Amino acid sequence: MASNVNPTVRRRRLGQELRRLREQKGMTAEEVAERLLVSQSKISRLENGRRSISQRDVRDLCGVYEVEDHRIVDSLMQMAKDSRQQGWWHAFGDIPYSVYIGLETDAASLRVFEPQIVPGLLQTRQYAEALISGALPESSPVDIDKRVNVRARRQERIKDADQPLRLWAVIDESALRRVVGDKQLMIEQLEHLVEQSHLPHVTVQVLPFDMGAHPGISGHYAILEFPDAADSSVVYIEGVTSDLYLEKANDVQRYSVMYEHLRAQALNVDQTRQFIGEVIKDYAAATH
Repeated sequence: MASNVNPTVRRRRLGQELRRLREQKGMTAEEVAERLLVSQSKISRLENGRRSISQRDVRDLCGVYEVEDHRIVDSLMQMAKDSRQQGWWHAFGDIPYSVYIGLETDAASLRVFEPQIVPGLLQTRQYAEALISGALPESSPVDIDKRVNVRARRQERIKDADQPLRLWAVIDESALRRVVGDKQLMIEQLEHLVEQSHLPHVTVQVLPFDMGAHPGISGHYAILEFPDAADSSVVYIEGVTSDLYLEKANDVQRYSVMYEHLRAQALNVDQTRQFIGEVIKDYAAATH
């Protein structure tokens, strides 16, 4: 369930407000950095929500932007205070994709394309354990268990009775055919996938090999949308050493259009369940 105060989302919203004030003042990030004797990269990180913003940072920036309305300053200072609180994921220690988790926790909807694996929010615990063990062979059992527990905690958004996450997943056939763990584990995972697809807020579509080249051929991505109109949509692209977050309207629009093409080329919901059923039969036949 989304928390009342999500530090990741507060940082983003505060950063957007600070950028708006800077642009309203007609100043560049470089000019602001020179005034405050800090690096331009710090100003950029504050504005894109990738760095914690202290109340002192807010006070100094409001001074540069000559914000005279104390109500605005007080509101921004409170947002800075909220943004420094810890989200539920911090209890698990150092999580490499904590920014994404913070966004996902507060998102109203998520559209995801997965070319290789079953989406994390739809994985069984056994599948997640086998997947993480194979993808990160140098990880300790403790680290693997931590990552699996974080994944399980994230899945609570799907089960939330009051505000469930609206999830739309387009999955390449490769994800169904790639044997993670063993064939019996895959049967259980695919049965779980079909079960989850019957939830009213979860849509699953499979993109078969027969479709050939498609707009998602370059790899995984996700589009997050938020309940508050003040929070812009985000395209998330996972990397090996760092992740990419695209927030510019043109970038989000391009990925959204690409996603519509993927949805159009994929099997519909009923065809998808039938297709997954056939893959399950193939696995079952191979285990006898």
